[in-house]
Amino acid sequence: MKSRPSSFKTDTPNTRSRRNALLTFGALAASLTTAFASPGARAQQPGTSGTVLMVVQLKGPNLAVDQAIAAHLQARGYTVRLVDQDVDPALAHDARLVVISSTVSAKDVSAGWRNAPVPLLTWENDLLDDLAMSGKRHDTDFGEVAKERYLWLVNAPHAASGGLSAGVSNVFRKQAPMSWGKPGLGASIIATIYGQPEKAAIFTYEKGATMDYEALAPARRTMFFMDNDSFPNLSEAGLRLFDAAIDWTASRDRT
Repeated sequence: MKSRPSSFKTDTPNTRSRRNALLTFGALAASLTTAFASPGARAQQPGTSGTVLMVVQLKGPNLAVDQAIAAHLQARGYTVRLVDQDVDPALAHDARLVVISSTVSAKDVSAGWRNAPVPLLTWENDLLDDLAMSGKRHDTDFGEVAKERYLWLVNAPHAASGGLSAGVSNVFRKQAPMSWGKPGLGASIIATIYGQPEKAAIFTYEKGATMDYEALAPARRTMFFMDNDSFPNLSEAGLRLFDAAIDWTASRDRT
């Protein structure tokens, strides 16, 4: 038998121990990665890279729901940063998308988001007037219905419709509050509250479109119908609409 080169290291108990430790660490890392991807989370979609700045109430009672949304977006390929409700909008200059959750207290959110030149999506109806996405009158220009689970899709060709057919869509697993607004003339209305066509549940503004108060959208803007704890209650159709609204708002292409 040929003698080993002097540089060859024998498989001593110490090297075996180190190798086993590395294998164990690799298995643990793989299991953590699998555990982080929530059941039913979709594979990364084309064009879903980029940073999402998610404005929430970090010390609020619904933080776990916001964290679940962040995990869902990360499973789809986005990088998500959770920031508190009083964050300076100037810090979002390099974000692909800003998401303002309804868990914020509207009075504590900076007014600077109105003119921020970054795409923005919200489901906080109390902010719609501050963002110039609707008029100022609560329960007339924006608000919420107490119990509903159906939307009426009115703009199926739009990318924010998620490929769903026009007509009635069951978007919640059980009845829950739904936010709505009455957008300005430049909006594209995607869906309305079922039986209440004057209340837009999902609507969008393209960059440069006329919002309320004759304001021009500085970047894409989207209103979504959720409430503080709605995300776990979304049906399959509701989740498709959520993903489509996120992707359209964050997209750099006109669709």
